[in-house]
Amino acid sequence: MPELLLELLSEEIPARMQARAADDLKRLIADGLKKDKLEFKSLQTFVTPRRLTLVVEGLPKKQAAKSDEKRGPRTDAPIQAIKGFMGSLPMGATKIERRETEKGEFFFAMVEQKEQSTAQFMPLIVETAIANLTWPKSMKWGNSDLTWVRPLRRILVIFDGKPIKGTIGLGTWSKIPGLVGLSPPDKNEKTISFSSETIGHSFLSPKPFKVKNFTDYKAKLENHYVILDAAERGSIIEKEAQKLAKKAKLKLKPDPALLDEIVGLVEWPVVLIGDIDESFMDLPREVLTTAMRHHQKYFALTDKKGGLAPRFIVVANTETKDRGKTVVAGNERVLRARLADAKFFWDQDRRRTLESRVGDLGGRVFHAKLGSVLDKAARVEKLAGRLAEACAADAETARRAARLAKADLSTEMVAEFPELQGVMGRYYALHDGEEKPVAEAIAEHYAPKGPNDSCPSAPVSVAVALADKLDSLTGFFAVDEKPTGSKDPFALRRAALGVIRLILENELSFSVRTLIEWAWETFPGDGDEGRLNAFIEDLRAFFFDRLKVHLRDKGVRHDLIDALFARGADDDLLRIVRKAEVLGRFLDTDDGANLLVAYRRANNIVRIEEKKDQKSYHGEPSKDFKQPEETALWEALERAILESGPGLEMAEFEGAVLALAGLRNPVDAFFDRVTVNVDATALRENRLKLLSQISETMNRVADFSRIEGGER
Repeated sequence: MPELLLELLSEEIPARMQARAADDLKRLIADGLKKDKLEFKSLQTFVTPRRLTLVVEGLPKKQAAKSDEKRGPRTDAPIQAIKGFMGSLPMGATKIERRETEKGEFFFAMVEQKEQSTAQFMPLIVETAIANLTWPKSMKWGNSDLTWVRPLRRILVIFDGKPIKGTIGLGTWSKIPGLVGLSPPDKNEKTISFSSETIGHSFLSPKPFKVKNFTDYKAKLENHYVILDAAERGSIIEKEAQKLAKKAKLKLKPDPALLDEIVGLVEWPVVLIGDIDESFMDLPREVLTTAMRHHQKYFALTDKKGGLAPRFIVVANTETKDRGKTVVAGNERVLRARLADAKFFWDQDRRRTLESRVGDLGGRVFHAKLGSVLDKAARVEKLAGRLAEACAADAETARRAARLAKADLSTEMVAEFPELQGVMGRYYALHDGEEKPVAEAIAEHYAPKGPNDSCPSAPVSVAVALADKLDSLTGFFAVDEKPTGSKDPFALRRAALGVIRLILENELSFSVRTLIEWAWETFPGDGDEGRLNAFIEDLRAFFFDRLKVHLRDKGVRHDLIDALFARGADDDLLRIVRKAEVLGRFLDTDDGANLLVAYRRANNIVRIEEKKDQKSYHGEPSKDFKQPEETALWEALERAILESGPGLEMAEFEGAVLALAGLRNPVDAFFDRVTVNVDATALRENRLKLLSQISETMNRVADFSRIEGGER
């Protein structure tokens, strides 16, 4: 069956934008095909630094002839509506008739569509996809009206082995030398015409060549120094790097993120190995790897003991006649200059203590409404001291670590390598003779920075990390700089998740409200208690929203968190999570699942009758029961209340949940044998009150109305 091959060739696409662009192109083309009712078997996309490629297989050669019936407006509709309907009909509407329906008389049109070639749909589908493909950042070039990530140079479109004719208008023509593939129809309009030609590697094979189909295209690209498949490029890089490392009797330090980035930078990967001057090897390991990884995109190598080796792996995007010697020499020279700067900063920074740099933070603005970084450091110092006991940390040590935590922001090394803030503080603290817990807390106080980052576990580190994040959250919420929609400029969602992970992974018991109040006390307040309470509730809700996100990612049901949080009395994150686990296990049992159904049934009956009677049936029923099932249910409810009460007060939640399990049989028996809506008014009201006690009793443990499921 026919295939569609599309290639969009441009200047270099930033590596971070490539995967999303490929996905967007795939979606746009698929939507266009489906809109025209063109079925296909498979659709694949490929991306390199210079090209987006898409291949669709299993398309029909022709769209079969078909008949379609369209209903229009009523025959007595306004004339404008009738004219609009008539004008919307495609050519080939062979018959328009009036037809009586249950809703009145309507116009109907019978549309006969002849067999059409699939090829004729392709220009519009491709043009629409190009026009609607958006980028995180885009540009215009020359006098072009088309926005694209970089100048678009060629568009290859082939269907069923034949080129498809089409053009993309770029706006008013301007004489820009060196534009490839432009064919302006007149002096005022410039376009890029569709063709069956592409070009290979920009340095190694820049001349155009024709292709027939995807197989031919992929093979010829490789002959012209372009590996189309990103996974294949990654495999080549990893394999060649491992080979060079083994030859040097070293090991390649795994770095999947860097590998993905480099794959997006090269079309023809050439893997080479270079040397690092021994004079730089006494620099901190993180300085060396940061200079190589973040600034130069080099892979690090380690020796048999795991120490950093004086070698590096570089991936070039071209071959040279001297087999890479010039490329390696150039990269060694660039790295040497960068490490020489780092060594100078390393030596200079150690001439001053971290303590002497704390005052310099006063000249750094943290936020216009929240003061300087020195102000923040002072607040974090107070809060860390207060949190220390609950974190099993020494309060004085925690305060000392918090005081010094931001001091390395004033060093030359961190100014040059911002990625090393905290890390360099640790080295400088140890050099100054600070205690090891202080140094480790300085290095770890930013952690965890994301879901894959490790969480501090040392008591002092935990106290300082918690204090730093709580200060940011409290401060920014207090000045109304909260996250909105997709915008979170101060990374407050990440900070809240960091607090949650620090608490849960270190099994710390804290009231969220208490944490916020402690953090608030370090800020100069306005004394408005109403404003304070509103602010605290706002931030508490934010924490619990983040907790639900965190637990959902871990596979824990977020509706259970809702059910527990709705009770309002308990805002200890660790205890709520443990309660959710217990409640989840209970609801997974037959007793739990059936009791949830009974809860819903009882609630629905009471709600319907209250609405009908315009009165409430909450409250204790009379003990003058008429049937033994009523008495049994009431006794079971009293027993559940008695058994769950101490459990809730003492946080022995499992016992409280087990107490609910005893309700299952009496509730089932009640619904099987007792009629609620009887004619006797007093008896009906008493039974409705008894039903309302089911939800009231169960809601002592959690708000079961917020739990999903349970419907028959």
